[in-house]
Amino acid sequence: MDMCVVLPEECISRIISFTSPRDACRSSVVSPAFKSAADSDAVWETFLPSDYQQIISSSSSTTTATLVSLSKKDLYFYLCDNHLLVNNGTLSFSLNKESGKKCYMVGARRLSIAWGDEPRYWTWIDQRLFPQSRFAEVAELKYVFWLDVKGQLETKILSSKTNYVAYLVFKFANSRRGFESRPIELSVYPEGSESETRRNKKVVLDPPRNSLPQPYQRRGDGWMEIEMGEFFNEHGDDGVVVCSLFDFDGFRDKGGLIVEGIELRPKNY
Repeated sequence: MDMCVVLPEECISRIISFTSPRDACRSSVVSPAFKSAADSDAVWETFLPSDYQQIISSSSSTTTATLVSLSKKDLYFYLCDNHLLVNNGTLSFSLNKESGKKCYMVGARRLSIAWGDEPRYWTWIDQRLFPQSRFAEVAELKYVFWLDVKGQLETKILSSKTNYVAYLVFKFANSRRGFESRPIELSVYPEGSESETRRNKKVVLDPPRNSLPQPYQRRGDGWMEIEMGEFFNEHGDDGVVVCSLFDFDGFRDKGGLIVEGIELRPKNY
């Protein structure tokens, strides 16, 4: 029996809204009636975050006015394929295409960087020299013995019941040093947790190019990323997650690391 004859479009839309974005797209090719139901705003509104209107209204993007006029399906895929700058341009927001879960990148200006305001240690580079960056500025390490970079994000703005992975998004300058042999310490942990309970990983950030596997992945936007750690955001309570990059070597300095930010994305299933 043809379900489209038995059930009105509103009921079909309601059923599809309990599935996933992938299933909704598949349903749209079943028949014209299914396509109308599967493409409806009623379906795609359920796949968007509950606070998507607030996020869009807080964006500094020039396309904000255009976004509110899109259908909910078009808006969903726009947010998957693009990023919105929020929080005065210090955070970027997007959606995971498979799940609709929230993704955020903490820009370099929002990171806590030890001696980040001292030009002899770190310099800030305008986006005009790094047009592939989504932020107005990136940070370049010039000279330190003590590397200490932290990103913090309130868990309440992330998707609940979601396993997140944090990534350092970076490049190397043509001249770099101090990262080719000594491992740096990466960690992701709740703010206020005891150091003994944190799960740290140590990685050589710039090993010889002929060594496999390389610790980082090359991204489609021209940057590289390396996994820092993961955490499960259960309820999205008013906590804070901390992502840390640390090393101290009193005998050899470091330089040439260019940081765009730290990105938090839902873990792929």
